[in-house]
Amino acid sequence: MKEYKEAFISFLIEHNSLKFGEFKLKSGRMSPYFLNTGMLYSGEAVNRLGKFYAETIKDRVKEDFNVVFGPAYKGIPLAVSCVSSLFSEFGMNRSYSFNRKESKDHGDASGMIVGKQLEASDRIVLIDDVITAGTAIKETIALLEECNNPRIVSVVVSVDRMERGAGELSAIQELNQSLGINFYPIVNIKEIIEYLEENRTVGPEMIGRMKEYRRTYGTY
Repeated sequence: MKEYKEAFISFLIEHNSLKFGEFKLKSGRMSPYFLNTGMLYSGEAVNRLGKFYAETIKDRVKEDFNVVFGPAYKGIPLAVSCVSSLFSEFGMNRSYSFNRKESKDHGDASGMIVGKQLEASDRIVLIDDVITAGTAIKETIALLEECNNPRIVSVVVSVDRMERGAGELSAIQELNQSLGINFYPIVNIKEIIEYLEENRTVGPEMIGRMKEYRRTYGTY
């Protein structure tokens, strides 16, 4: 496993963003773990989080792009911290954009988009925290189609739960097949379990519960 992936898992645990126990998901499933990126609210945490997204983009995204787009609301600090880290860490000068929930009709920056105003020629990396059913991603794509329809070259998320949706595929697999867009997680649940086992971060009972959950609901 690459060093930045191990550091990211350690970072999530350190900030109590990755929790272990019993959690009811929107799907109604009872999961032995839960990811809450809302716990990453300090200046130090946001700075480090942006760097992890930037490292993943540098490592995985091979397509040329000029904009990092963060859907409101959780994607807003992700986009800003990510482009800052892309420049400071890797010398990649990219723009950020995010959407308002309500259109602004006054001042010199009206409309739905804040940051770089999008054009058809723009090539976007869309970043978000965790994809569950893919609803938010589909809504964002529909929004971008109304904003001059720039091209989305890839989507970067924090964690891939590698979990079945309504059918046999995960939400990420379904979106990849239907949209033809590459999705790149910073880490996936298999890597998290591997890290927990190697570092003995949680006990064997919790590891067993996580593996059993994957056997029941997991994909690939």
